[in-house]
Parts: sequence; structure tokens; C-alpha cells
Amino acid sequence: MIRIKDQAKDDRTYWLQTMCKIADPVLLALSEKRLKSQMPIEAKMQDRDKYSHLEAFARLLSGIAPWLETGPIVGKEGQTRKKYAELSRLCIDAATDPNSEDYMNFAEGHQPIVDTAFLAHAIIRAPKELYEKLEPRVQTNLVRALKLTRTRKPFFNNWLLFSAMIETALFQVGEEWDLMRIDYALKQHEQWYVGDGTYKDGPELHMDYYNSFVIQPMMVDIIERLADHSADWEEMKERVISRAKRFAIIQERSISPEGTFPVVGRSLAYRFGAFQHLAQMALQHKVEENLQPAQIRCALTAVIRRIIEMPGTFDEAGWLRIGLCGHQPELGEAYISTGSLYLCATVFLPLGLPENDPFWQGEAEWTSKKAWSGMAVPIDSSL
Repeated sequence: MIRIKDQAKDDRTYWLQTMCKIADPVLLALSEKRLKSQMPIEAKMQDRDKYSHLEAFARLLSGIAPWLETGPIVGKEGQTRKKYAELSRLCIDAATDPNSEDYMNFAEGHQPIVDTAFLAHAIIRAPKELYEKLEPRVQTNLVRALKLTRTRKPFFNNWLLFSAMIETALFQVGEEWDLMRIDYALKQHEQWYVGDGTYKDGPELHMDYYNSFVIQPMMVDIIERLADHSADWEEMKERVISRAKRFAIIQERSISPEGTFPVVGRSLAYRFGAFQHLAQMALQHKVEENLQPAQIRCALTAVIRRIIEMPGTFDEAGWLRIGLCGHQPELGEAYISTGSLYLCATVFLPLGLPENDPFWQGEAEWTSKKAWSGMAVPIDSSL
């Protein structure tokens, strides 16, 4: 039993160390208003310098937000959490102050809708640490930045949820919010639901990880916060959560015994961000009873180790490089740049759970590892 308990403790330490390794170059540079001067931008398109800095910061913050909000307040980890929370608030100031050298693009082009939404998601996940503790001046700048994206029209796909998420954050902080942007996104995705816990990404079904990168996590968090503002949203909520639970089962079963997963679809350079949804369901205790929290932790740990320890993942200064497993620039679509890659941080959402949560207790083999070892596994069934 000592070994099992130590392994669980070691997993949390490993997750924390890995998250900080990914976060440090972004947060340290931006907190000192040096991100634009220091961050390399690896990309195929030459215009990505307009967007990559907000991508890096917002996506990273979305992933570490639960830990900032509900992580330990005492001990070594508590001291680390306090440090990163303070850094994050400095970064919000630097990113949203029009007079800052690192003031970010919230209004030019379409891309800012995407990453302002990830920033909004971070605020929703950590309202106390990432909004309430901000100075009034910074709160004003942040709200202004969120509202700047209203001049942009989202594309007719998962981008509808970006506009909805921004409005949800404005609601969260007590600002005027647009009910119609949220209603349109939720009801259109109802139309795009194809069954067995899966939504299309717009009019066409794509076999990729966008149900986890964007759709399911944002659907769940929007409906959870706003369902009681509309009778039809309230009626929709049970379906959204039921589908989310089913998709979490599919995600867990897709992790191989070796910690790999199918190399399909676009945006593979987001690495283990492909499991944001499974991580969020574990964080929110929304997993089915036959899916043990510890087996999710062990499965995700295997994925993290498989990817992050591959040579070439980081450059010499510690910045992420384009690829799924190591440096594979050919896997970067035209919209991918260095900043995009920090969506991988969303796998760390369960660090927001306390150390004594079942997620961090003991060991449990995940479904495919048991199945391919000849062990008994629960039979699967569709929703």
C-alpha cells in the first residue's frame, strides 16, 4: 500500500512540475512585459505574430486556472500556487493595458475571438484569483478587452461557443451580457449533435478532437452557469451533461496501454490538450460510476509522460515546439504557431482537486490497459 500511495503522490508532483515547466516561459516573460520580445514564433503563416502571444497566455491560463483557484494554500505547493496566481494577475495587467509593451490584440482579425474566449474560460474557472483580486484599473481593462471582440463575427462552427463563452465571463463578473449570442451557440450545437455523446463541428462531422479542445468543455461550463436564466436552457442542461459523461467514457477508452491515442484530425499539435474534456469531467466529478477517478489519472499520466518526455518538445529556452510527440513541424496547420500549442495545459485541470480527492488516491489501470492484458473490463454501450 505504501508504494501505491507514493505513486499517487508522485503523479501529482509530476503533473505540477510539468505544468510549471510549460507555464514558466510565458508567465515569467509576460509578467515583466517581455513576452513579445522574447517568445519565438514558429509558424507557416507570417501573420501569426499578430495573434500568437494572446494564444499562449490565454490557453495556458485556461488550463492552470482551477489550480490557481482551489489549489493548496499551505505548504510547498501552496507557496507555489500563490506565486503563480500573483504572476497570472501581473500577466493579465500586461496583456490588457493599452499602454503596455505586451498589450495584446483583441480586435484585429478573427483569431482574437478564439483566444479571448480561452481567457474568458480561465476567468470562469478562477473568478476569485483571476478577477476579484485584480485592481479596479485592471478589471476595467480586462472587461474592455473582452468586449472588443464583439466587433468580430464568429465562423459557423465551434467558434459560436467562443462568443458565448466571452458573454458568459461578462455575466460572471457582473457586466452587461448578450443572451442571444449564448442562446444561438447552445441551440445551434443542439442541431449539430449526432449521437453517442458527439457533436459535429459545424454542418459537417469531423473526426478530430474538437469535442474536447472546445465544444464539450465550453458547452458544460456555459450551461452550468446560465441554465437558470432560461427555461429552455434548463431543459437542455441534463442532455448536455449526459452527453458529456458519455464522451468522457469514449475519451478514456481511447488511451492505449502505452499512453498513446489515435493520430487523427487537425490540431494535433495541441498534444494532450486533446483530453481537456476528460480532465474537466474528472475535475467536476461528472464521470460515470464505472469509471474510477484514479484510472483517469493514471491514463492521463501515461499520456503526459509519453508526450512531454519526447526530445524536441521544447526548444533550448523552454518554449514549446510544434508537434505531437517531439518536434514535428509538418503537423502544424496554417493557423498553428508557438502560442497555439499552449492549449496542452488544459490537461492539468484536475490539479484543482485537493490531494485527498479520489482522483489523487491509489492506482488503477485504465480500460484499454486492462482489456489488452486479458483482464475483466466493463462492457461498453452507446448513449
